[in-house]
Amino acid sequence: MILFGENTPMPTPSMTVDPNSVTPGFDGFAMIVLIVAAVVLLIWDMNRRIRRVRYREEVREELDAEQAALREQTDGDADGR
Repeated sequence: MILFGENTPMPTPSMTVDPNSVTPGFDGFAMIVLIVAAVVLLIWDMNRRIRRVRYREEVREELDAEQAALREQTDGDADGR
């Protein structure tokens, strides 16, 4: 039993559009360069902001440690008198 016949014609694709006219060209290249530049600048700014937050946290920890040591020293002096 043959379902589709013996000789099924196979369509061959043909080019209907000139492949050189559908390339992105200079405009596409310029847009990619702009997007890459924007991403690099955003990453650089993000790293700068994260670094700033980290340094501020380190300074806060140092100041808290100094204040705690000063409190312990003044509490120790008040108890010893």
